[in-house]
Amino acid sequence: MKTEKNILIAFLLNLMFAVIEFIGGLFTNSVAIISDAIHDIGDSLSIGISYFLENKSKKKPDKKYTYGYARYSVLGATITTVILLFGSLLVIVNAIDRIINPVEVNYNGMIIFAVIGVIINFLAAYFTREGHSINQKSVNLHMLEDVLGWVVVLIGAIIMKFTDISIIDPIMSILVAIFILVNTLKNLKSILDLFLEKIPNGIDINEIKEHLLEIKDVYDIHHIHIWSIDGYNNYATMHVVADLKNKNIKQQIKEELKEHRISHVTIELEEKDEVCSEEHCDFKVEHSNHHHHHH
Repeated sequence: MKTEKNILIAFLLNLMFAVIEFIGGLFTNSVAIISDAIHDIGDSLSIGISYFLENKSKKKPDKKYTYGYARYSVLGATITTVILLFGSLLVIVNAIDRIINPVEVNYNGMIIFAVIGVIINFLAAYFTREGHSINQKSVNLHMLEDVLGWVVVLIGAIIMKFTDISIIDPIMSILVAIFILVNTLKNLKSILDLFLEKIPNGIDINEIKEHLLEIKDVYDIHHIHIWSIDGYNNYATMHVVADLKNKNIKQQIKEELKEHRISHVTIELEEKDEVCSEEHCDFKVEHSNHHHHHH
C-alpha cells in the first residue's frame, strides 16, 4: 500500500505544481520553464495513470488473467513513456523557435520559480524513491529528471541575470528535453523487450542449462522458455529427461532456478527412452516434423 500512497502524493504535488509552473512560465516569458511545465504535466498525468494501473497490477491471478495483472504496471510505463516522448519533442520544437526569435525573459521570476521547483520536486522524488516495478522506476526517474531540470533552470537563470544572454533559456530547455528523450527511449526498449517475451536481463540460458545438467540423474534438458511478466517476476518452462526414480529432481531444479531469479517454474519430466513429441526443439526442426508421416 505504501507505494500507492506515495505515488498519489507525488501525483497531487506534481499536478498542482505543474499548473502553477505553467502560469509562471507565461509570466516570466521563459521557454525553459514552460517546457518544464509541459514535461511536468506529462509526468503527473503519467503518474496518475501509473497509480491507477499499479493498483490494478497488484490484483491476484484469476480466470481471465491467469498470470495476474502485473503487465498492467508495464502498460502504465508504456503510456508514461509515450507521453514523455511527445512532450520532449514538443519542447525541442518550441525552443528552436525561441532561438530564432529571441524574447525578453524575466530572470528574477525565473530564479524564484526554479528554487521552488527544486524543493517541491526533490520532495516528490524522495517520496517515490522506493519501489521495484518498472512502472515505479519510471515514476521515480521522472521525479529525478524534474529536480535536475530545475537545477539547470536555476543555474541558467542566475547566469542570464548577470550576463543578459537570453539565448541560454531555450538552449537549456533543449538540453533538458534531449536528456528526457534519451532516458525515455531506454525505458521504451526495456518495455518492448518484455512484450516481445525476450529473455529477462541478466539471464543466460546456456549457463542455466549447464547448471541444471549438473544435477544428479538429469540427462537432458530441452524446450526451455524463460520470460518475464513485469521485469521483476521471471517464469520458466522446460522438458527434463531424467531418472524418474529420483524424487528430488523437481525440487533441485526449482532451487537452482531460484538462484537465477526465476520463481515460477513448470517442468515436464520425461523418461530416458520416451519419445518427446517436441524433441530437440531447435526452432528449425519443429516446423519440418509434421512432414515425416507422409512416407
